[in-house]
Amino acid sequence: MDSVSTDQPGLDLTVCDQEPIRIPGSVQPHGFLLALDAERRIVQASDNLAAITGLAPETVLGQPLQAALGDAAAQVLKELAQHPVGSRPSYFGTIAVGGRGQFDVLAHVHDGLTLVEFEAAPRTAPADFRMLYPLIGEFLSQLGESSAIEAMSDIAARQIKQVTQFGRVLVYRFDEDGHGHVVAEACDDGYPSYLGHRFPASDIPRQARELYVSSRIRLIPDANYTPARLVPPLNPATGAPTDLSYSALRSVSPIHLQYMRNMHTLASMSVSIVIKGRLWGLISCHHETPRYVPFEARAACEQLAQVLALRIESKEEGDEFQWRLELRRILVSLLAELTKGPDIADHMRTVTPELLRFASAGGAVLYLDGRMTLFGDTPEEADLHALIDWLGANFHGECFHTDALATLIPDAARYARNASGMLALPLSRTHNHYLMWFRPEVIHTINWAGDPHQKTAAPAGPLTPRASFATWRETVHGRSEPWRASEIEIALEFRAALLGIVLERAEAMAELAEELGRANKELEAFSYSVSHDLRAPLRHIVGFSDLLMEMEDVETNSRRSRFLKNIKDSARFAGKLVDDLLSFSQMGRASLRPCRVNMDELVRACLERLEMETATRAIEWKIGPLPAIEADPTFLQLAIYNLLANAVKYTAPRAQAVIEVFSESNDDETVFCVRDNGVGFNPDYVHKLFGVFQRLHRMEDFQGTGIGLANVRRIVERHGGRVWAEGAVDRGASFYFAIPKHISVT
Repeated sequence: MDSVSTDQPGLDLTVCDQEPIRIPGSVQPHGFLLALDAERRIVQASDNLAAITGLAPETVLGQPLQAALGDAAAQVLKELAQHPVGSRPSYFGTIAVGGRGQFDVLAHVHDGLTLVEFEAAPRTAPADFRMLYPLIGEFLSQLGESSAIEAMSDIAARQIKQVTQFGRVLVYRFDEDGHGHVVAEACDDGYPSYLGHRFPASDIPRQARELYVSSRIRLIPDANYTPARLVPPLNPATGAPTDLSYSALRSVSPIHLQYMRNMHTLASMSVSIVIKGRLWGLISCHHETPRYVPFEARAACEQLAQVLALRIESKEEGDEFQWRLELRRILVSLLAELTKGPDIADHMRTVTPELLRFASAGGAVLYLDGRMTLFGDTPEEADLHALIDWLGANFHGECFHTDALATLIPDAARYARNASGMLALPLSRTHNHYLMWFRPEVIHTINWAGDPHQKTAAPAGPLTPRASFATWRETVHGRSEPWRASEIEIALEFRAALLGIVLERAEAMAELAEELGRANKELEAFSYSVSHDLRAPLRHIVGFSDLLMEMEDVETNSRRSRFLKNIKDSARFAGKLVDDLLSFSQMGRASLRPCRVNMDELVRACLERLEMETATRAIEWKIGPLPAIEADPTFLQLAIYNLLANAVKYTAPRAQAVIEVFSESNDDETVFCVRDNGVGFNPDYVHKLFGVFQRLHRMEDFQGTGIGLANVRRIVERHGGRVWAEGAVDRGASFYFAIPKHISVT
């Protein structure tokens, strides 16, 4: 059966998940069980005891072992006394019981009882474990010639098939979702092949997986057996059902027996492959007819599985070591490049191949300080901004990763082609700064051994196992290659290193800022001193020029008078420049003294100062109502005066000048604007307007020192505000400044 599916619900075998498989209250009938207390008296017996010994279970309860076994009890008790009884079943000899043949004796201590199990033996002599050594030796020799896990698993499947003579032996490993993937198979002709197929996780309920870790082997010789009940059903020592977790004869779930029959399997054996306490996989043996495997053969299979587990662990650890070594080599290369300069994004561009290879990714993105840098094949920037917003709202850890992004963000299905998988490292605790990698979609087909989503209801209503194991194909979309644990771990190391680089550069910038602050203070002190000292000689030059001009006959000495006038004008301009420099210096040195300022009165005072310059001009003043604000009145008056004087100066060519002053307010700040209809400026150079000595017009056209607007910016910024301007050539200009309603004095 073929099918295409991308997202179907898993099989919900809730009945299986709730079955008490550790306390079934019965055993399989190819043997019988006797439970002994501390005095070696029988306190529980399986009800098939009568069929084997002729004694009803009730007649032996409370009796010594001899009551059930006769003379053979002495041999069993001797073995139990000479050898310690552990928590897992061990072999304690072979005895003849009730004229019904030979029985292997297995015993272990659990649930406060010594559980002694008697399995019918297909031989007359005791079990012979001498075959174990050459078998393990040959197996190790063959494994030594193989390096791939699939090849080692194939050797194990063939070896165990040879030991057990089962018709089909599968080796399958569990993936991250718990599905079993068949990696090796050995089977007779006529058996369906499941090599490369997957068995859904729901085939093995949660509690069964847990039991596979602690009890490594389980045999079911005949799926059509009738369970032998324990008498009495409760453990006399605990008053609860007896825990048969480690019992070799433990009865199994009726649902699992039906599962076997649906699979046309009447005998099965499972051997666990456990690596570092985790169920890595299973060796699963199937036979179409009933088949018993004696204890010594089962012990051999269990040893083979343990050897296989050790070899797989060694192989995986070796591969993981090599992979980590390569990742760290790339990491060192990346960090060596990123530490060469101040701009991480620019230097990351030079190592784009290594950056992508580090995460086996097709694309990557660095989002830092509002700047997005793309590497390789990534989603569109609008989609990336949406992803960053989603991460900021939904993820607060150190590393986010998924191989199915669209299952978390439905809109991500649009760009599944290049970003089905994502790994994101946050680079700040307070801002949405991320380094992200993307893996492309890997469309693949899974061959399931039967429809994993099938649910079958029996006539009475309870859920039963699926009936078909025919190949069922599922095509999976929207998934990338999964992220390995080592990739996540070393990505976190990369994050820590990046944060270290950023922190180191932040500290360097802080040191530089401190040095600049000291230098700025020294420069301010120097400019103040120089400006102050220059004022006196410049005034002397102007004064003496005036005296010389008064003493000269202008008509007879016009050339000399012109020279003196030029000296006077230049000295006055130099004096104005010195005054402005002094004022600019004072803006950084003097402390703010904020108070409530009436802006209407402040603007009116500035206009009065400008009356001498505007007396002969046709200027229409449009002064709107202005609010009172919190500010330093002295500094703010200087800023307003500079803006108004600027407007007067640059409207000089206009026959009718129009100068407006108005304001607007919001929750956080009050914005003021001085607008004129003057010559305006080229908006391409607006960034130069508020710099010291920056001019956008020729000195010959408009006199000025180039410091007035710089003073405005310094005053406003010291109030915690901001300044900006708008304008166009020959279309006037608008100068704005905003003062916070709650100022931070600097």
